[in-house]
Amino acid sequence: MQSRSPLRSALLLAGAASLTLTACGGGASGDAGSGSAGAGGPITVTATDTECTVSANTAPAGKVTFTVTNKGTKINEFYVYAEGDRIVGEVENITPGLSRDFIVEVSEPGSYETACKPGMVGNGIRSAFTVTGDAPAAKTDDQDLQAAVAGYSRWVNSQGDAFLTRTTEFVELVKAGKVEEAKALYPVARSYWERIEPVAESFGDLDPKIDGREDVVEEGMAFTGYHRLEKDLWVDGLQKDTSAIADQLLADVTELVTKAKSVELNPLQLANGSKALLDEIATGKITGEEERYSHTDLWDFEANFEGSKQAIAELRPYLTKKDAALVGKIDATGKALGDLLETYRQGDGFVLYTDLTEDDVKKLTQALDAFSENVAQVAGVVAKA
Repeated sequence: MQSRSPLRSALLLAGAASLTLTACGGGASGDAGSGSAGAGGPITVTATDTECTVSANTAPAGKVTFTVTNKGTKINEFYVYAEGDRIVGEVENITPGLSRDFIVEVSEPGSYETACKPGMVGNGIRSAFTVTGDAPAAKTDDQDLQAAVAGYSRWVNSQGDAFLTRTTEFVELVKAGKVEEAKALYPVARSYWERIEPVAESFGDLDPKIDGREDVVEEGMAFTGYHRLEKDLWVDGLQKDTSAIADQLLADVTELVTKAKSVELNPLQLANGSKALLDEIATGKITGEEERYSHTDLWDFEANFEGSKQAIAELRPYLTKKDAALVGKIDATGKALGDLLETYRQGDGFVLYTDLTEDDVKKLTQALDAFSENVAQVAGVVAKA
């Protein structure tokens, strides 16, 4: 993740009041604790601006619950990484004073890492984490959940194919020097990425190479991908290396789409991914920081929202069976957010972020918080399967 603006921090702190605070214990100050996860209880994580204390550094294969409390002054994130920095699970937008329960299914025993990211930047404060025992079958016997995973997987693949097609067209326009046409296609092509971002960003450094903002330079990475080309198109003009950057983007997207098709998803990933997409809106799109040169943030907002709704739609038969009241709340708050977003539509797209007033941003934030609060409960329902 990239560095965050003061405006974003203020908005996220204001929105945190709508989320339920959960009390949890923390380990001793310093590195991860030396114990194993206790039976029946979550692993507690105490995050500060300088430390990430995890109460256990081992857990049996299966569903693992973390309760992450931010006792620092910066917005934080928590990640579980497999080998090669592949993201197994993540929880974002943990504002100071907030606790978030996070359930991840880790089906393969072996060596992992946990990480807190104060300020949501850099590689994070990492600790070794070991998953023990025989890997349980990640698949469920529930037919509704099986259908949900199969349906969502097909949808992810279709979005990936479209992302590659549109990226190919975008790259051709950039290399041909057709600036205005490339600008018009830019937010459309990116929408396919934004819909499937939790899956797409799980493959090590492909995410920052494709979607990293200029802040990646501070983390020791080259500034490449869509946002480098965004800056060339809107601010700096085409550069000597623009064509090479475009070629690299296409190569990276091709690799990503190929890898995404090999991912075997489980129901918890759908639930967590739906919430993660809303966190993406809260930490980047609602603040205008994602598309800082083109200001096409509302295109991204809509795409993240659509991706979140798609995961919920696939899970809907199971959720209706298990918690119909929650489904009703999700429907109502989702409709309210969708209706509000539509008021900012202009032609085939949206108004630019710079056209929004402070009151517009406040209304969007409040509607997003209401929807996100309900979606956050989905993982707990699915984990009981």
